[in-house]
Amino acid sequence: MAHLNIEFKAITCRLAEAETLLQQHNPLFIGEDHQVDTYFHVASGRLKLREGNIEHALIHYEREDMAGAKASHVLLYHHKPDKALKEILIKTLGVKAVVDKRRRIYFIDNVKFHFDTVDGLGTFLEVEAIDKEGSIGKEKLQAQCNQFAELFGIQPGDYCSVSYSDMVLAKTK
Repeated sequence: MAHLNIEFKAITCRLAEAETLLQQHNPLFIGEDHQVDTYFHVASGRLKLREGNIEHALIHYEREDMAGAKASHVLLYHHKPDKALKEILIKTLGVKAVVDKRRRIYFIDNVKFHFDTVDGLGTFLEVEAIDKEGSIGKEKLQAQCNQFAELFGIQPGDYCSVSYSDMVLAKTK
């Protein structure tokens, strides 16, 4: 299933405060997930296997490494947990990085919110405005991201331009 997201990730030391702000807007709480994302070596974009209690998916995505809200083209394959899939990916592609995080997940309509605590990196807030059917459009998705960035008081210096995998790799070098 391919779809367009406009999304941003921001580092924050006010994760609980941001979550309280969101709760004032009656979001749907999906739950708290412990997720291990294993990133693999690929020729273009990023490929990760997400193993969690709530979310299990093989995800390929392409997006620019720039701060602020940006377009992300996502291919998502939901699967049942299966060790063989990970073993195949490791043997054929090799592991690039592993990201271990605790994530609290919410939705308001088509907008998904992640309140993340990432091992070795800190606390982050992600907002993904998702257009699964191609009916919302890039402009409205961008406006939704801007609205929530303003709600959370995200400053220009808070935005992360790269993925968690890139941050993990930078720390290990």
